[in-house]
Amino acid sequence: MSAYGSDPELNVYDVTGNGTEVDVATNLLNGDIRLSILWTQEILLSADAAEQVADALRRGAAQSRSITDATSAD
Repeated sequence: MSAYGSDPELNVYDVTGNGTEVDVATNLLNGDIRLSILWTQEILLSADAAEQVADALRRGAAQSRSITDATSAD
């Protein structure tokens, strides 16, 4: 089982149609955020797709803060 939870709202693929995709995931144990480009080393995004990735990163940051705040409160 992975400690990372991927953003379920993110569904972004390379504009060239080669199947490359982006994944934003939060480590549910320590709040670290992982940005992955799957199947290659780069990805070309449309403006709308780039905005979706930015939104996913913001959601990940909010989730990370709630994890680290809960951990520091213990």
